[in-house]
Amino acid sequence: MSLSTQLDRYLSVRRKLGYDLRTAERILRRFTRYADAEGATYVDTALFLRWHASLAEATSSTRAARLCVVRLFAQWLSGFDPANEVPPQGLLPDSSKRPRPHIYSDAEVGAIIAAASELPSIYGLRGLTCSTLFGLVAVTGLRISEALALARDDIDVGHGVLRVKRGKLGRERLLPLDHTVVAKLVTYLGERDRLIGHPASPMFVTEKATRLTDCSARYNFAQACQRIGLRSHQQYQRHGRGPRIHDLRHTFAVRTMINWYRTGKDPAREMIRLTTYLGHTNPSNTYWYLEAVPELLDLAMARATAIGGEMAS
Repeated sequence: MSLSTQLDRYLSVRRKLGYDLRTAERILRRFTRYADAEGATYVDTALFLRWHASLAEATSSTRAARLCVVRLFAQWLSGFDPANEVPPQGLLPDSSKRPRPHIYSDAEVGAIIAAASELPSIYGLRGLTCSTLFGLVAVTGLRISEALALARDDIDVGHGVLRVKRGKLGRERLLPLDHTVVAKLVTYLGERDRLIGHPASPMFVTEKATRLTDCSARYNFAQACQRIGLRSHQQYQRHGRGPRIHDLRHTFAVRTMINWYRTGKDPAREMIRLTTYLGHTNPSNTYWYLEAVPELLDLAMARATAIGGEMAS
């Protein structure tokens, strides 16, 4: 069977999973036409490099994108026939590639929240605010800027809905919350109002009743991570290097997607919901997690291979 024919099956399977493959198809059509002209019926690294050398010069990001697309195709083919070789991931490195996120374990998230609750302050509001903030980001996937922009009136306790008015590019969205999250926020608001002596408009505040800033949130997150060993201890109040607060958002997205595959949910249908929930402007921004997290890619390819096997039988 020619690679072009197998490509038709591959594209059909992945589109059933909800992927927009217009760019990938253009790349793979050129690749399989080249392979068919050579008489190749299997993918290997040498074939990819010969094809790539025949193309016009391109940027590192374009070269890396071609490699990524062909690698996914080769992984799918190798599930049917191990004679297909998957080109190594770093074959054509992309200097502009997004860093791979740190996916926190449940234990790490719990430790961060516990450490944040113990951050010292005169009335204890620093620990209360930071632990609640980090917990909310972890269970909703909010951007830190979105969480810090929340006002106390943005939570609808009766309906269990959080209103995000200042999303990316000014977009507004509504997030349904689990009842336990609502209860935590209500408890926080009551306790922080007691500590500062009056209600305050911002959701997350300092002991001066002012809105917690982005700089302060990141500093306190770094301090909590240093306390539990996720970042090395630093002098002079430096943040150090290590997992970021934004990785809590990545973790939420990845854990949600992994749960789909493990529970048999339809990824194509669920992906639209997650894209909306996260406030992404394009589903491709959400699909990026499949390539960024090896466990997700393995689950996705296993699902695609199973569907492809059913179609072939």
